[in-house]
Amino acid sequence: MTDFWHRAGPVLTMILLLVGIWYGAAVALNMTWAKDKAARADQSLSFSELVADTMVQEKPLLPAPHQVVKEIYNTTVLKKITSKRSLIWHGWITLSATLLGFAFGTALGILLAIGIVYSRAMDMSVMPWVITSQTIPILAVAPMIIVVLNAVGVSGLLPKAIISMYLSFFPIVVGMVKGLRAPDQMQLDQMRTWNAGKATSFWKLRLPRSMPYLFASLKIGIAASLVGAIVGELPTGAVAGLGARLLAGSYYGQTIQIWSALICAAVLAASLVALIGLIERITLRKMGMLQ
Repeated sequence: MTDFWHRAGPVLTMILLLVGIWYGAAVALNMTWAKDKAARADQSLSFSELVADTMVQEKPLLPAPHQVVKEIYNTTVLKKITSKRSLIWHGWITLSATLLGFAFGTALGILLAIGIVYSRAMDMSVMPWVITSQTIPILAVAPMIIVVLNAVGVSGLLPKAIISMYLSFFPIVVGMVKGLRAPDQMQLDQMRTWNAGKATSFWKLRLPRSMPYLFASLKIGIAASLVGAIVGELPTGAVAGLGARLLAGSYYGQTIQIWSALICAAVLAASLVALIGLIERITLRKMGMLQ
């Protein structure tokens, strides 16, 4: 129990601090509307009454944490998973595009990294373009990708997955290149003295040494992939997915709906990163890199 509180204590303290700041910000931002309502009704409200009003507004500038929690509860526990009002259903739509795009991005990133490490021509030509690709805002790229793919008859999950891939492949390329180049010259010379070819050196030396770098990149890549999936839902006027919930909330001023979708996206991202971390620990332990 002591060890649990030693690990969880700082996290819980930070969460409580953030919730306290959130409540304070909600009061400050929503109080103006409460005062305006009281003035129009020719009423005089005490400070406690003003604070209480900021906690129950239907369309607050910043919803209070309990309002967001209630909205999440109503749209998860109290709704069928198959309902289009269910956050679980919307989350699954976004998760599907996220995982597909992450798979594409991981495959592309690893293949490019191998080519960059083993080919000087690719290192000099491809790597600068990989870096340059990330200077283009995703909000500018996403509509172009969707329009082009729709023109050739491709719609649905794939365009969002490609946008996810666009964001997720970059950290994987960079991390994998660093990992594949992690072995020092002495280790590479040792492989040569054993008459090991490039393929053997890759499987027996470079790839195992790259695993910590790869998993660190995968954690960044899966979070970026989720962002890409959500962004991919925005320019299409989608009716499904967390991006669609954000879009609908912004159209109708439903700030509580917007924040509930944001919190669910954050929880989903944290869960995916935690899953990658679990796979990392299992893999590295079996490789003898962890005790």
